[in-house]
Amino acid sequence: MQQPSPRTIAIDESLAAQAKLKVGDRVTLLARPAAEDYAVMTATPSGYTPSATPPETVIVAAIVRRGADPSQVARGDLLVRMHLDQLQEISGYGDRVDRFAIATKPGLRIGQLLDHINDVAFGFRAYRSHDIAVETSRTFQVVSRFHRAIGVITIVASSVFLLCIMVLKVEERRRDIAALRLMGISRSSIVKSIIVEAALVAVLGSILGVALGWAASLFVNWHYQGLYRTPLEFSIVTPEIVAVAVSLSLFLGAAAGVLASLRLVRTPPLVLLGR
Repeated sequence: MQQPSPRTIAIDESLAAQAKLKVGDRVTLLARPAAEDYAVMTATPSGYTPSATPPETVIVAAIVRRGADPSQVARGDLLVRMHLDQLQEISGYGDRVDRFAIATKPGLRIGQLLDHINDVAFGFRAYRSHDIAVETSRTFQVVSRFHRAIGVITIVASSVFLLCIMVLKVEERRRDIAALRLMGISRSSIVKSIIVEAALVAVLGSILGVALGWAASLFVNWHYQGLYRTPLEFSIVTPEIVAVAVSLSLFLGAAAGVLASLRLVRTPPLVLLGR
């Protein structure tokens, strides 16, 4: 009598990397780890006894790449996808489940559906997928607020630093500004030239900052995507971020140029020359 061919399972890339498995390898499904051999197993919830079914040898048919789910990044779970009857036998759950998902059609009143499901029976609770995603991403929201606070502090500190640089730069040109004034160059023309110079410095600084941020973002994603084996992007540089950074830099540069130049152009030229 011909032996039936082994059934197949799919494992995620983290398990494949840690157990050094590849497509076509044979593994044994057990409710508990074997004493000597490495076994692929499923977690059995407390309160349930694993089934006493004999071990089953299966073939790894696919290695699944993890999705970009923030809730799975730091958990370190090793995932195995198997046939439902295999999972029932190993877990000892029978026909019971912990949770299941319901796909809804567009335009459906989700609130009324949730109320209807929750009123059907006692012992379970229905949630929106959006609410679950938000709840499991609390850590990322805290990190996002922390980064936003760091960004505000950095902008304030950089604007003060830029103002100091422009004041020192203009102070070094006291005699040049006095000579221009004595030649008949108007105050507004001098202020405009300083503003243009400050804006050019701000643009060059923005280009350098964007390039540095882009390189840092690539490094952060390369490191943490390899560490957690996930396609989730931990750092992104979007056109909106670049536009805001350049616009803010131009505004701060122009403001620093105005503040730095106004004091000197209001001072008489002979005073600037030290006479």
